[in-house]
Amino acid sequence: MGVTGTHRGRVTEFDAGRGWGVVTADDGTEYGFHCVAIADGTRRVPVGAVVRFGIRAGHRGRWEAVDLVAD
Repeated sequence: MGVTGTHRGRVTEFDAGRGWGVVTADDGTEYGFHCVAIADGTRRVPVGAVVRFGIRAGHRGRWEAVDLVAD
């Protein structure tokens, strides 16, 4: 399945060493993401940043955030 919709949320966790983080959408749903999903290529995002993102089917059948862009 491809990327769906545009969502808005806040980065609630990010481990730069592992490259993994969590964004919590405005509706409270949490989506994991990997640093390569950050659209500007920086591979880093501060906790607390407000972002827009898409979602797609990810690892182990879970949805994950992709194309994260600062809002």
